[in-house]
Amino acid sequence: MIDLWTWTTPNGRKVSILLEELGLLYRTHAVDITQGEQHEPAFLAVSPNNKIPAIRDDETGIALMESGAIMIYLAEKAGRFLPSEPEKHYRTLEWLMWQMGGLGPLLGQAHHFLHFKPGKAAYAEERFHGEAQRLYRVMDARLADNTYLAGDEYTIADMACWPWVSRYEWQRIDLADYPNVKRWYVGIANRPAVQRGYQVPKKVNEIPLP
Repeated sequence: MIDLWTWTTPNGRKVSILLEELGLLYRTHAVDITQGEQHEPAFLAVSPNNKIPAIRDDETGIALMESGAIMIYLAEKAGRFLPSEPEKHYRTLEWLMWQMGGLGPLLGQAHHFLHFKPGKAAYAEERFHGEAQRLYRVMDARLADNTYLAGDEYTIADMACWPWVSRYEWQRIDLADYPNVKRWYVGIANRPAVQRGYQVPKKVNEIPLP
């Protein structure tokens, strides 16, 4: 059994979607970051950086923070969604790291300045909206010749990026401008496991569709 500490954010949804896709048994512990629950000692014991998500695997005793590390661990545990063939394996990790180092942090800043605090900092709005558009162009170019980000297989790289794209409205992005991303996004949104994982730990809204 996997214990999952999470909230209704893109980083949290990455892991709940993967757990649903893998069909692993898991218990959900909601950590309401709007109420400061991420700073409570019980949560810090599994996530010292006070960020969701985090997991503990009862079978191995391993506890992990950081969504990318968690996704690699779960994919390797189940033997799915992280190909073993070297080229595909490292291509998957390449796009997972792209999400961890670029897409997530930069779109997170776009959410802050464009969605939560518009009108507070014109330079920041221009910078992070421009970065959001650049990142979508990178994805669109990649998906022009590939069904999925790592190639022809659906992998943890797609599951890592998709929840961030699901907030395209917060980023002032029109998916019609990125037709390859739109095709990829809608296709993944229609997966039953994605629909279930999106609503963990609670339903906030339906999956946005362009």
